Amino acid sequence: MTEQYITLSQADERAKTNALIAYVLMLVGLFTGIFWLIGGIWAIVKREEARNTLFADHYDNISTTFWWVIGLSILGGILTILGIGILILIITGIWGVFRVVKGLAKLTSNKSYQG
Repeated sequence: MTEQYITLSQADERAKTNALIAYVLMLVGLFTGIFWLIGGIWAIVKREEARNTLFADHYDNISTTFWWVIGLSILGGILTILGIGILILIITGIWGVFRVVKGLAKLTSNKSYQG
């Protein structure tokens, strides 16, 4: 099987690097919290620079994952009183890890998130 080598533009390289920083921060942040916020904010700030690059849709994935995990974590935290919150927190954590790891796998293979 022949491997294809993709030559990335400078804009693609910058977008890839910034997405990589965001993903790594968010992955660490799943266990520490504050890095999740830093990674999500990093991606939101750098999103415009990634427009029209191969990696632009990674920023959509990062933002979507960031906001859903925050919202569901707050909901899960509130509902822990009823017992169901723990389940929500566990499912949210698993889903967040999946999205970040999938994004990292695609990013390091020089693929768009949807590609």
